This record gives sequence, structure tokens and C-alpha cells, in this order.
Amino acid sequence: MNGWFRHKEKIEILQERFIYLMRKSYELALRDKEKSDKTNEEACSIKKELNKLRTEHYSH
Repeated sequence: MNGWFRHKEKIEILQERFIYLMRKSYELALRDKEKSDKTNEEACSIKKELNKLRTEHYSH
């Protein structure tokens, strides 16, 4: 029950956003390639930021 009110770390928030954008990109690819590509680019930039945060987190 304590997990309900737990503050999410930035890494968790970015992971959820990345997953959401990748799903959205896949769904958009069926209808609109340009929007899908744009969404995919945004997801890739989030993935780069995630990797950066993970390396910082594990190096400490």
C-alpha cells in the first residue's frame, strides 16, 4: 500500500514515457508515417537521456 504514494524517480518517469511513445509510434505507423517518425525520434531522445542517467546512477 505504501507503493501507491511512492514518489517516482526520474528514470522511472522517463521509462514510462519511452514505452508510451514507442507504442504510439507503432500505432501511428499504420496510418501516418511522418507522425510515427516524429514520435519515434522523440522516443529515441528520451532513450539517450535514460542511458545517460543510468550510467550516472550506476557509476556512483
